[in-house]
Amino acid sequence: MRIKDNYSHTLYASYIGYITQAIVNNFAPLLFLTFQNTYQIPLNKITLLVTINFGIQLIVDLISAKFVDKIGYRTSIVLAHIFAAFGLVGLGVFPEIFSDPYIGLLLAIFIYAIGGGLIEVLVSPIVEACPTDKKSAAMSLLHSFYCWGYVFVVIGSTLFFITFDIENWRTLAFTWAIVPLLNAFYFSQVPIATLTENGEGMSIKKLLSLNLFWLFILLMICSGASEQAMSQWASAFAESGLRVSKTVGDLAGPCLFAALMGISRVVYSKFSERINLQMFMMACGCLCMVSYLFAALSPWPTLAFIGCGLCGLSVGILWPGTFSLASAKFPKGGTAMFALLALAGDLGCSSGPTVVGMVSDHMGNSLRAGLFAAIAFPLLLTLGLVSYHRLTKI
Repeated sequence: MRIKDNYSHTLYASYIGYITQAIVNNFAPLLFLTFQNTYQIPLNKITLLVTINFGIQLIVDLISAKFVDKIGYRTSIVLAHIFAAFGLVGLGVFPEIFSDPYIGLLLAIFIYAIGGGLIEVLVSPIVEACPTDKKSAAMSLLHSFYCWGYVFVVIGSTLFFITFDIENWRTLAFTWAIVPLLNAFYFSQVPIATLTENGEGMSIKKLLSLNLFWLFILLMICSGASEQAMSQWASAFAESGLRVSKTVGDLAGPCLFAALMGISRVVYSKFSERINLQMFMMACGCLCMVSYLFAALSPWPTLAFIGCGLCGLSVGILWPGTFSLASAKFPKGGTAMFALLALAGDLGCSSGPTVVGMVSDHMGNSLRAGLFAAIAFPLLLTLGLVSYHRLTKI
């Protein structure tokens, strides 16, 4: 069967799309100290780069519902990958051609953040529209590739730096750019279906008028917050729990978190027919609360580190599971629904670590206090799922 007629290739291209998303979000942070030392950029400006990346993605999430359906999924997803590739190349080029290297970094991140935001909005509805029977399984497996991409980027980049020295990071940036560039061509060839015909999809105004949709918004915010509030501190847990160097901690903590998150998504996709998605998500919400309790209250650093790993395992299904529940409840939700849900998830990803940081600072730099406060996110998520279960039983 030709590529143009085989939806298996659409799935493969979508998997690579999420690997591209992982590259966009996680490659530059590995170079923050290098940027600081090479270009003499203050640390407060370096940390702003993360805010810019996710801020642009949030804006793209918001406005994409207005134009994606007009220009089409194929054109949009190909452009998304071209933006990602161009931005990654720019990461190695722009700082050298601008009188202020920081402006060059900002421009590169601005460009690839547009691509990352579009990929996040588009890939899920593209997979949802594929003619497959196990929709929730396909969605869970799709989102696992962000986790594998994260692990791949961290380990691959570290091995490159060990082998060729970190001074050659520009070469690695150009190498990573090959992934979205090739996938742009791949997406131009595969079959792409749409969730709704032109004009049939629900509008943003219609979706926001529905109380049940606001419940899905809450679930997405809490999913993103539950994930990132812990993920941001994974390296610190590895350093303290395993008593290893920062370099090893950066590998062990984030990689363990991402790998267990990916495993949970693959396991669900494998056994989805035997698992009630709502009940499974409730159980994961409870396990997530337990993992935060381990991290916040355990007197033993190793147990706190185990809590970090359990959190990765527990949050894996929450984001794709919410997408699947919403898609089943609002089959005409279309691009607008996925864009709003992605926006809510990204808001959670930014608010979770912020809450941990603010509470920690208020309590005298007590990270444990911040993580204890973050239990509110999986608690609210679990209560939201209980409410959803009751509403759908009525």
